[in-house]
Amino acid sequence: MTPSGTVTTLLNLTEPQMVKFVRAHRWPDYRAKQILRWIYQQRLRTITDMTDLPMQDRMTLSQSAMIGRSAHVTVLPSRDGTRKLLLTLSDGMSIETVLIPDEDRLTLCVSTQVGCMLNCGFCLTGRMGLKRNLKLHEIIDQILTAQDLLSSDEHITNLVFMGMGEPLANLDSLKAAVTALTNKPWGLGWSRRRVTVSTAGLASRLPEVAALGVNLAISLNATTEEQRRELMPAASEIASLRLLLAACRRYPLTSRQRLTFEYVLLAGVNDHAADARRLVQLLRTMRCKVNLIPFNEFPSSPFHRPSEQAVLRFQSILRDAGLDAFIRKSRGRDVLGACGQLGEPSSNQPSLTLTPIQTRC
Repeated sequence: MTPSGTVTTLLNLTEPQMVKFVRAHRWPDYRAKQILRWIYQQRLRTITDMTDLPMQDRMTLSQSAMIGRSAHVTVLPSRDGTRKLLLTLSDGMSIETVLIPDEDRLTLCVSTQVGCMLNCGFCLTGRMGLKRNLKLHEIIDQILTAQDLLSSDEHITNLVFMGMGEPLANLDSLKAAVTALTNKPWGLGWSRRRVTVSTAGLASRLPEVAALGVNLAISLNATTEEQRRELMPAASEIASLRLLLAACRRYPLTSRQRLTFEYVLLAGVNDHAADARRLVQLLRTMRCKVNLIPFNEFPSSPFHRPSEQAVLRFQSILRDAGLDAFIRKSRGRDVLGACGQLGEPSSNQPSLTLTPIQTRC
């Protein structure tokens, strides 16, 4: 046990916290990076396999700490190659993360909360309400577990914090996760240009995302204040459309960056030509692109997916006005793994219990 008598979750420690932890054991400071390298770069699950630590120290560490990896994950494969992973947390709750293949890209969509604090009408996760924030190790474990499951010729090219929950409502854990993911000496060494954080509109926290140096995506979905209140009532209460767009205009961008605005198209609701023309006016002064997301239907939703013709018409209006507008492919819809569909784990699916993995995929 630690001096306080508690068991420490190693994957939940930041580097300064790990240094403090090893000092409490009267070990040299360099041991902090040794441990971090084992759990991040080697994805180790068993403390006694940390072979560059003396055996006595490994035994002591095993008595006072655990790594903090999920032992059970259910893999739901989609017909299109998407894989939804359901991870069981230590308290029995479940979270979902999604591996999305697309030509030469393999994107991992990561969750930051169990459920969500925002009740956006078109999102299944919002119906859960917020159960709790994820801790650092529960966020990182999604990435490590996904890596464990890759074949030898696969590697994740992009990370997006667009899974369950509002990332900016769990900002401390998000910051710590980005730091670990992009750290090269002991972390995963990701380029910040390959990491995207999405928000439904917590405008006051955008400067803290800018400080992380990652890409920012804003879930817009409306072109009037009234429409935003109807579709995204909680987000609208936190920041009006006017305040959100003002914060976006102030957002500092490097020469190679631009904002991404995500717009879920709902048939007969926000997919009219007038909506597209208003969107052009809202965004015309910003360096940005627009991802159009045809609504991914789920049981009991009052909304419907627009026709392909309506989607193409909407895109054409944006492009004719000079906006870069792309139609997001819907992947994993058959396993409720597409955008807006996370939140209700499927039952009676085959599962895989992971055993300790010591080698890199």
